[in-house]
Amino acid sequence: MIYNEDNYLMLSGIQHFYFCKRQWALIHIEQQWDENEATMEGLYLHSKVDNPLIIETRKDTFVSRAVPISSPTLGLSGIVDVLEFIKDSNGIKVPNKEGKWIPNIVEYKNGKPKPDHRDIVQLVAQVICLEEKLNCNIKFSDFYYNEVKRRMTVEITNELRNEVYEVANEMHKFYQNKITPQAETYKNCTKCSLYNICLPRLTKKIVNINNYISKYITGGEE
Repeated sequence: MIYNEDNYLMLSGIQHFYFCKRQWALIHIEQQWDENEATMEGLYLHSKVDNPLIIETRKDTFVSRAVPISSPTLGLSGIVDVLEFIKDSNGIKVPNKEGKWIPNIVEYKNGKPKPDHRDIVQLVAQVICLEEKLNCNIKFSDFYYNEVKRRMTVEITNELRNEVYEVANEMHKFYQNKITPQAETYKNCTKCSLYNICLPRLTKKIVNINNYISKYITGGEE
């Protein structure tokens, strides 16, 4: 499927959607937001790296920051924190640069590596956008986790690409239908900046009461 630019969603939202669909809907559909310590730390970290005026050049490597990207096949647009180009005969041509270069995304994250794919789907979505922009194939890209102060390299497999397409398509369905999922409760809910907006324990309780009343009215109670 090819999406029109007017229907592009924020690429960064794919991480929210993967982690908690209700969190994503509150932010991207209902336009609700609140800050906590974790989000403020994340903003500070990105303010240090997302300066498009800084272009670093080292031996056989140059670095661009805050690079805009988008994908009509994902219907997403966003920003790459840091994009490295490493000189390599197997790479691609880059305007105003001699030789060939292999592009490598470095996505900066606050905290440490996650046990699931919430960060990885965002990185792979960025890779797909960049591949379409540069007409190339990217096999690996990196995270830099601020808490552990090291990089983590991710192999961009076909399985991960397929997962990203599935998640992106689901995001568009939720957005088009303005669906905000019912609340669920997880052990990390209290760490979410939207906890006081979402109120998962209270809203889930209200849903359960409404279900009980509905069953009672229709004669479905036992």
